[in-house]
Amino acid sequence: MRENDTTSLPCVIIGAGPIGLAAAAHLVERGLEPLVLEAGPAAGSAVRDWSHVRLFSTWAEVVDPAAERLLAPTGWVRPDGTGCPTGGDWVTRYLQPLADALGDRVRCGARVTGVSRAGRDRVVDADRERQPFTVHIAYADGRAERILARAVVDASGTWATPGPAGGDGLPALGEKAAADRFTYRVPDLKDPAVRARYAGRRTAVIGSGASAFTALASLAALAQDEPGTHAVWILRRGIGGATFGGGEADQLPARGALGLAAKAAVDDGCAEAVTGFRTQAVERVEDGRVVLVADDGRRSVPVDEVIALTGFRPDLSLVDELRLALDERLRAPVGLAPLIDPNVHSCGTVYPHGVRELSHPEPDVYLVGMKSYGRAPTFLAMTGYEQVRSIAAALAGDQLAAEKVELTLPETGVCGGAGLFDEPVTDEGAGAGCCAVPSTVPIGAGGPMPSGAGC
Repeated sequence: MRENDTTSLPCVIIGAGPIGLAAAAHLVERGLEPLVLEAGPAAGSAVRDWSHVRLFSTWAEVVDPAAERLLAPTGWVRPDGTGCPTGGDWVTRYLQPLADALGDRVRCGARVTGVSRAGRDRVVDADRERQPFTVHIAYADGRAERILARAVVDASGTWATPGPAGGDGLPALGEKAAADRFTYRVPDLKDPAVRARYAGRRTAVIGSGASAFTALASLAALAQDEPGTHAVWILRRGIGGATFGGGEADQLPARGALGLAAKAAVDDGCAEAVTGFRTQAVERVEDGRVVLVADDGRRSVPVDEVIALTGFRPDLSLVDELRLALDERLRAPVGLAPLIDPNVHSCGTVYPHGVRELSHPEPDVYLVGMKSYGRAPTFLAMTGYEQVRSIAAALAGDQLAAEKVELTLPETGVCGGAGLFDEPVTDEGAGAGCCAVPSTVPIGAGGPMPSGAGC
């Protein structure tokens, strides 16, 4: 390779989740060589963490077209497009076969610890754009490596950095000390050990998005078999007409049904809603349970467990030496932020976008997928697939295809207008009950709880 010639170097993709693997498929189709680095032990490691949860997007909406074309010669057949897979289904029937088809282009147990320009920290201007990227990797077996790349696509997501219970975006006082009572994921109540943790006990569920709906519906179903199981639903805002989503008007029926299941849990007495409650502190009581204290001094009843589902946020530390232009509120690329502002948009009203909106002052580095949305909660898988299609076209020099971004997204039936909600958006989730968690993370489990079931 000639000095400063990066054309023979791979395009490094951070993360072997749905969007990272789709990016690799698009690059292969364009004749470029990807290298996917996955921190976990297998492709789709984050999805495997919520394998028990059902997506509200259908198979037709969670399979990338280029990935399908790459899989076709292997004999792979896409599942029925009308069904909604669980996370486990998505891994076994799509993500793992796709990783297998990509072969040694995917390395698992390879955690990226930092990215920079070779020989240049973020301060240095001289000859910067002619230098390749340097990617530092820590392997699960203890080895470390530094590799060079012509481009970097960060699809590492936000799953590893959930939001805290505190109403001001920081952990509540005492939250960390009470960590044994907290979880920040939708629990798998089919697991006997997990089920025992919640059965017959009182659990606080903090959050107003689809993950909270899933937890409420799951706890209500548990209450049918385990008397004494009860939920206290902590909301930072009030309950209004849009709280539970679009119901039957939602173009994603499973998403609408999930909101109705949460509403049934409240209506049937399985969950008690506590509104306008911004958690400031967590206090232990004598029997080991905890009490949540709001910023206005109100105190919750003692609870045995807390499920905090207040959204996710990007970890930008590994790209800190790169020159990124990020919105000061959402931590999303500045060109993208106005298009995904959850004060204005639902996941169905996000404007189609690609390489233009995802570019930074540092050329050839892109945040994609959930990470590109920063703290905005309105991401859908097909949005990410279109992002990486556009980026792959740009890296291949096909600017016309890169700029031609087209995408039609399903509406929620309730979102999509400024002023729809009477309070500013918080980490708890924009548009309470609308699409406060992306459809490509755990946001729906099974079917809705039957209305009228006693709790």
